[in-house]
Amino acid sequence: MAENDDAQEKTESATPKRLEDARRKGQIPRSRELSAAAVTMSGAAALYMMGSQIAGKMYELMERSLTLSREQALDSTQMIPTLTSAAMDGLKMAAPVLGIICLAAILAPLALGGWAFSTESLMPQFKRLNPLSGVKRIFSSRAVIELVKALAKFGVVALIAVLVLWSDVTALLNLGQEPLNQAISHTISLAGKALIAITAGLLIIAGIDVPYQLYTHAKQLKMSRQEIREEHKESEGSPEVKGRIRQLQQQMARQRMMQDVPKADVIVTNPTHFAVALRYDEKRMRAPIVVAKGVDLVAARIREVAAEHNVPIFEAPPLARVLYKNVDIGGEIPSAVYQAVAQVLTYVFQLRVAKRSGFQPPPRPDVTVEE
Repeated sequence: MAENDDAQEKTESATPKRLEDARRKGQIPRSRELSAAAVTMSGAAALYMMGSQIAGKMYELMERSLTLSREQALDSTQMIPTLTSAAMDGLKMAAPVLGIICLAAILAPLALGGWAFSTESLMPQFKRLNPLSGVKRIFSSRAVIELVKALAKFGVVALIAVLVLWSDVTALLNLGQEPLNQAISHTISLAGKALIAITAGLLIIAGIDVPYQLYTHAKQLKMSRQEIREEHKESEGSPEVKGRIRQLQQQMARQRMMQDVPKADVIVTNPTHFAVALRYDEKRMRAPIVVAKGVDLVAARIREVAAEHNVPIFEAPPLARVLYKNVDIGGEIPSAVYQAVAQVLTYVFQLRVAKRSGFQPPPRPDVTVEE
């Protein structure tokens, strides 16, 4: 029972397959604090770099929009075109800043979890409509942590904003006494300064939130030992199935091997445990090859098939053992046994000629090899 509990406890890190499945479902680490910091920082940088230029264009827009002749002021048809033109000019002025902010909003999440498009996350999940599940989410530990984070973020941003306003209170009060062009430029400068200060606080919050999100994501995807074993079975196949497949492959290989035994020139045996079938065609082969080999029962079957098809059987225990251990089926014999195999094949060919011609069989050679 204890072993079963240990197997079900999620203590193991997620496997690559589990991580890939989670990414496919849209489960990737994300930090809203990192996105907020990136957007605020990009907006502050854009205002800092383009503030003066934007201020000048804003002054021109206000001056042009508020400067009307008597005819224009009394002509109601001019109101909508003038308002439309001013709106388009304002949009053009804000476009570079908005573009930089949008780009930061897109790239910031990619820095943490990368790009992931999941159609599964777009599918409706009706279990989210369950009121009980919603209540559980509201009072869960994650909701409490998010509430603490929100309060902490509000406290940090509020503190920084108060400090910035307090330090620039004189400049803010004097904006009304400055010329319009200068006041606009000064206002944008103060806004950029405030955003930079707020960004510093948001970066501190993001620096805490990013490791927390990575930790939470890894914890959610942790697996038990049983889950890892089940995943391994799914990807690699169960040992029983793999064993059966291996058995069938060996059986098919033996059947193909037995079909080649009648084509062999000689069967080298030891004499009972090992059997190796050799074939040699001097026109197509550089050296004799092993067309079949086996031990014990398989060796006995090779000898039976060879006897049925009148394939010579030559007893040479050392040579049989060397060929069985060192040459795969279909492989050429090693050079170390060339001489020994040549003696056997020569004897077999001479024996074949002697039987056809009625001559005296040749003497059996004494074959020796080093094992």
